[in-house]
Amino acid sequence: MKPNNKFLCQSPSFWANVRAISETLGYTERGQKTIMVPGLEQMIKAMRKRNLNIGHLTPDGQNYTDLGRKLFDYFKYRAQALNEYVRPRLMDAKEARLLYQTIKKELQPTQACPLPMNKQKGQKRAKAYLTCIVNMIIEANARSFACDYDPHNLTIITKADLPVRTLARRVDGAFPSIVNPVSVWEIKEYYYTTTFGSRVADGIYETLLDGMELQELRKNEGIRILHYLIVDAYYTWWECGRSYLCRIIDALHMGLIDEVLFGSEVVQRLPSIVCEWVKLAKARDLEK
Repeated sequence: MKPNNKFLCQSPSFWANVRAISETLGYTERGQKTIMVPGLEQMIKAMRKRNLNIGHLTPDGQNYTDLGRKLFDYFKYRAQALNEYVRPRLMDAKEARLLYQTIKKELQPTQACPLPMNKQKGQKRAKAYLTCIVNMIIEANARSFACDYDPHNLTIITKADLPVRTLARRVDGAFPSIVNPVSVWEIKEYYYTTTFGSRVADGIYETLLDGMELQELRKNEGIRILHYLIVDAYYTWWECGRSYLCRIIDALHMGLIDEVLFGSEVVQRLPSIVCEWVKLAKARDLEK
């Protein structure tokens, strides 16, 4: 999923309101598994509950200001995107395993393509299906370029062979290298998780940190590194973590992530994404 251009480049104040209203009212309709769309009455209720002014939302308690209307439009878009687009693309372990087997048979990955196991034990021990699918698709479309599928080092960005930034965290993958990558990505697959624990939540906050560092790099050094988040597991994300899916959509439109791939969406989108990486890497090589 790419961001909707209508909601890009909004002010920090806009996102402050999105978070404040969402956190105060909740992200889902009570007793339902659908994402909430706060109307003006609910937004006013949220502001008053926090003892905050409502003048930026409505001039008279009945009509929207421009900001209030933009917030409502965004909440409506976010709910529709999650309810109608994201939800049907999230897979459970059985679906992910079948897709992994299909992709492996179709692409015939080489021995150089990592197909790692998950970190579970006992009966839950299996391939890390989403990671394996991502790796196979990248290998099939990367042509002659290498890829660091599992970096064990921090991302380093250089100018004139001197480091200008080193990211705070290790990412899950980098193309074509962890040094001066064209793109980096994080994969969050939780097929066997039975609750939405702090470890899962921390993964989102870590991705936000990566996005902020890359945003600063782009602003102050003029260097753009594409940043992707790839997530799956229907139970974890939809049944337990819908509020964090909302946070992901928010981060996407704040410009902290270039694109999010949800579950089976990797099969449709990732090949063309990797082809774009190849074009960018070739163009950069020609500039050297």
